[in-house]
Amino acid sequence: MRGIDHTKEGRSGMVDLFVIGGGINGCGIARDAAGRGYSVTLAEMNDLASATSSASTKLFHGGLRYLEFFEFRLVREALIERETLLRAMPHISWPMRFVLPWHPSMRFESETPASKLLTFVMPWMKGRRPAWLIRLGLFMYDHLGGRKILPGTTSLSLKGSPEGAPLQDRFETAYEYSDCWIEDSRLVVLNARDAETRGAQILTRTKVISADRSGDHWEILTQDATGAQHRHRARMIVNAGGPWVGEILRGTIRANSREGVRLVRGSHIVVPRLTEHDKCYFFQGTDGRIIFAIPYETDFTLIGTTDKDHPDPAQRPECTPGEQDYLLAFANQYFKRQLGREDIVWTYSGVRPLYDDGASSATAATRDYTLKLEQNGAPMLNVFGGKITTYRRLAESALDKIGVALGRETAPWTAGVPLPGGDFPVDGVDRLIREVQAAHPFLTDAWARRLVRAYGTEAATICEGAATEHDMGRAFGATLTEREVLWLMRKEYARTAEDVVWRRNKLGLRLKEDQVAALDDWMSREQARYAAAE
Repeated sequence: MRGIDHTKEGRSGMVDLFVIGGGINGCGIARDAAGRGYSVTLAEMNDLASATSSASTKLFHGGLRYLEFFEFRLVREALIERETLLRAMPHISWPMRFVLPWHPSMRFESETPASKLLTFVMPWMKGRRPAWLIRLGLFMYDHLGGRKILPGTTSLSLKGSPEGAPLQDRFETAYEYSDCWIEDSRLVVLNARDAETRGAQILTRTKVISADRSGDHWEILTQDATGAQHRHRARMIVNAGGPWVGEILRGTIRANSREGVRLVRGSHIVVPRLTEHDKCYFFQGTDGRIIFAIPYETDFTLIGTTDKDHPDPAQRPECTPGEQDYLLAFANQYFKRQLGREDIVWTYSGVRPLYDDGASSATAATRDYTLKLEQNGAPMLNVFGGKITTYRRLAESALDKIGVALGRETAPWTAGVPLPGGDFPVDGVDRLIREVQAAHPFLTDAWARRLVRAYGTEAATICEGAATEHDMGRAFGATLTEREVLWLMRKEYARTAEDVVWRRNKLGLRLKEDQVAALDDWMSREQARYAAAE
């Protein structure tokens, strides 16, 4: 049963790459490397995407606000990637329109380079975000990345419109532009699956205890979930530990490195749905910061994010009461319906491992990625920062450095190559849903849509041969069935109910505690049954 035990094979012999970290950067690099013919082992101490990569704002976006920091290369690369990625994963990523209300009270964050430049050139505009400047930024956003699929920016009157209905009456005009949604944790798992299909070994619940150079290679010691320890050998290590990249560098590997990481916590809240449309809002605050309010899981609205320094990676990131109040107050500046803590149905928080560039604030710290290659003996590549939108380009850049270190020339290949389940047209979701429902009429519209949005063309495989709901096996609630859970255990490395209902999907928003406990118990018994049969 794939996904239940990934720790028994492949430990003998030498591999080219040993990747530490099962987030988006680690899995993206593993996939790219395996597809180029490298032998690869990846170790993740928890579940895949268990940290930052399942706690993003769920957007493939260029980063409109990064234009204020003059990070034009990062924005351009991200904008180009949006459409490349859309074509490769139309099931878990889709276009979304963003509504940016404007009001004369809009202000810059005072420390941005754009704010400082505008204050110097036009001192009477100090701190203001004039409409012409926003429109200029959106013009650049439309054209920096060679947009082909997504529609461009338009102006929008909020009076009497669906977009204006939830907002306070003082907002009369807005701009509407394009970006994309992404199911972040599913993106990680699908990269891992594709890496494994191409020959990589994916070890979850496997912690790297130590890594030591031994001549021209690394000797690596790992410990799995049972406590058993295993030794590995690799020509090169890739440290893609996310929030733990610095800890791995100085603790696990004991490298004498001056490279620094700045941990920045981003927190989000989820409330009942606030709009009747499927567009996202981009809100600008009186402090110059921005937040998004995004339609989420059909019945909810996702609001985030914050930017707070988070000095200790061992401390579990949580949306603090202060951050909750900040996000509520921010949203209440815009929405007619005033939100309180009692409206919050879920919170989550992630830590961004940014390269420490000496920025004065967490908000100003660069979101660009930095790759540092060390070749004092067996080579090691350390990965700092990055955005989920540019993970594929980060992997390509990493493979360029890996090729130099290992003396091998390889060619990029991932652009446009679909991830598992993504082998259908960008505009083919509705057609695929109809096809799955026609083959399995017991599926409701919501159930069929959820399956296709999660698994794409593989939804048909999960439902294959099922003529009735009973054929899908035990029902755990919220359309989650035995067939789907077994797929997640066998194909997608899920071990616990938390893996299933918070990372492989978000059904934790709909399932009761006793239902989740029953699922966890069933999965434990299923794993024990499989282990006994071996």
